[in-house]
Amino acid sequence: MSDLALGYLSFPVLLALIFLRAPIGLAMLLCGIGGLWLATDGTTVFMARLKSEVYSTFSNYSLSIIPMFLLMGQFATHSGMSRALFKAAEAWLGHRKGGMAMAAVGACAGFGAICGSSLATAATMSRVALPELRKYGYSGGFSTATLAAGGTLGILIPPSVILVIYAILTEQNIAKLFAAAIIPGILAALGYMITIAIYVRLYPDQAGIKERMPYGARMKAFAAVWPVLLVFGLVVGGIYNGWFTPTEGAAVGALGTGLIALFSGTLNLGVLRDSIYETATGTGMIFFIVLGAAFYNGFLALTQVPQELSAWVTAQGFSPWTVMVMILVFYLILGCLMDSLSMILLTVPIFWPVIQGLDFGMTTEELAIWFGIMVLIVVEVGLITPPVGMNLFIINSMDRETPMTATYKSVLFFVGSDVVRVVILLMFPAITLVLI
Repeated sequence: MSDLALGYLSFPVLLALIFLRAPIGLAMLLCGIGGLWLATDGTTVFMARLKSEVYSTFSNYSLSIIPMFLLMGQFATHSGMSRALFKAAEAWLGHRKGGMAMAAVGACAGFGAICGSSLATAATMSRVALPELRKYGYSGGFSTATLAAGGTLGILIPPSVILVIYAILTEQNIAKLFAAAIIPGILAALGYMITIAIYVRLYPDQAGIKERMPYGARMKAFAAVWPVLLVFGLVVGGIYNGWFTPTEGAAVGALGTGLIALFSGTLNLGVLRDSIYETATGTGMIFFIVLGAAFYNGFLALTQVPQELSAWVTAQGFSPWTVMVMILVFYLILGCLMDSLSMILLTVPIFWPVIQGLDFGMTTEELAIWFGIMVLIVVEVGLITPPVGMNLFIINSMDRETPMTATYKSVLFFVGSDVVRVVILLMFPAITLVLI
């Protein structure tokens, strides 16, 4: 069997392992190791790769940004920032039709700016907002769908762990990717709020209205979120303005949120131990997936699968926009089956050479940044697309009283909002690139 045929055969083997519930990192590692063994007919290349791959992968200085952002998210969770964000948004929006749901989306956007994880944002904000939504008459399906959709803002609004991984894979500037994600992130939050406004008018019995709060109380609630604004401005603003590198910015963010948690009285030895443990666990999971992807992508590079696929697509004469739409549809489908990090690590080394070989009228840097944001958005849509969007299951596990079918029905409105946003950003790349 030729190396190329071996490379193509690895895809169904990988999918079979995933469907058999093997961890995605382990599945990619086994396919990579097995493929290298068969492609080189022996142990010499395989053992040499095994000896060097771990060090070469994890000695990448840029990867140290991941535990720092995860630790920042842990400190933010324990310091009560999530509750302060929701209370502030609730104070300004709660009295409107669907206002409590809009407040949940706004709080998710704010928490995503200091967390960087979709699942963590969804889980944390659900603990804060779900009881309040149910208290004021919001139906279970509408509440869980809103929080599942709002949680996706965690990987889009910078800082984002997924964008860091994408930047490393495509050798792009992390600061510019963060800047490019800001406007699409704002559009996502606004789109969700418009969706909520439409939904509560179509189904007025699905949501209640909270009494209007006086302006004094609103200003007091808004003042309570100054730590979030400070951390976000310091980290993202500092990186964008060149005050420090992204890795240094992540360390500054972790230190800042830790000090805020300490001075707020919520950080003690027990919380510090739990935060470090959760950070270490999350980092270990991410790094194992990165290692598995490194072996698998190294095997694919050896078999020339990405280069052959790029040449085949170019030879077909498809327009660049047709190819882009096909790739985005593929990501949307795959997003229903895999987590976002695994998808990025598995597919970007294959699809990026294909996109890079097409003429979109952009520089290579602009194309890489635009493609990365588009992929991230579609992956985000997959997180809430029935029947197996991961955020839906996270939220459902926290509200067992709500049938999953009720969540499915409501979340389709948010998926529609996402599709509209994808079309807009696909037709007008300048919206994404204006801040870089």
